[in-house]
Amino acid sequence: MEFLNSLKIRSKFHKMPFDHWELNKPLTKNSIKEICDVNIVNLKELKIGYDGTRAIDGGEGKFREGISSGGEALKFRCFIEKDNSINFPNLTSLIDELRLKETYQYISELIKKNLSNSYVRIEAICDRQGFWLKPHCDIKEKLISCLLFANPFNESEDLGTDFYDEKMNKVKTVPYKDNYGYFFSSGSNTWHGMEKKEIKKERRCLQVNYVTFKTDWPVD
Repeated sequence: MEFLNSLKIRSKFHKMPFDHWELNKPLTKNSIKEICDVNIVNLKELKIGYDGTRAIDGGEGKFREGISSGGEALKFRCFIEKDNSINFPNLTSLIDELRLKETYQYISELIKKNLSNSYVRIEAICDRQGFWLKPHCDIKEKLISCLLFANPFNESEDLGTDFYDEKMNKVKTVPYKDNYGYFFSSGSNTWHGMEKKEIKKERRCLQVNYVTFKTDWPVD
């Protein structure tokens, strides 16, 4: 129950620029290893440029509302689904923990949103040099937006997510530290992204969402 324990005893709440929680040590060492080991296509080798969205050819969020696959972006990141879960036993255990009533009810109380009819979706991400993410608010189907960092190559802590106020002033950067991260409940003022920065090798992350559309992982 590493994730829930992190929420309860190793998290810190912040009000600015919007309500969010920073999480310390939310993952097991074996989960981090799976995030770091997953093979994800190198877009540089395909000569595809970053356009400021992680979706690349899938388009901005407003064009992908209600599309559970994330649009054509699916091939550029690794979603943990029943078909491939046997390859990710530790991340599947995390999914099972997120599906537990004890976990999602605790989060529901924090964010004041009902997660009892939601689904869990997690994906391993590998960002490389050239990646950047324009300030945006997540689609409304994402009830919880959570990013957990794995930093196996000792990249700069400045590679964390940038948070903005409603005037698009950068207010803070959540540090890109190994086994660290954040979550918030999506809303009209939750502007976040990542400005253009130097990635020496890889920026590994795990994106965790509770969503309204169907995935392989409904909450219990």
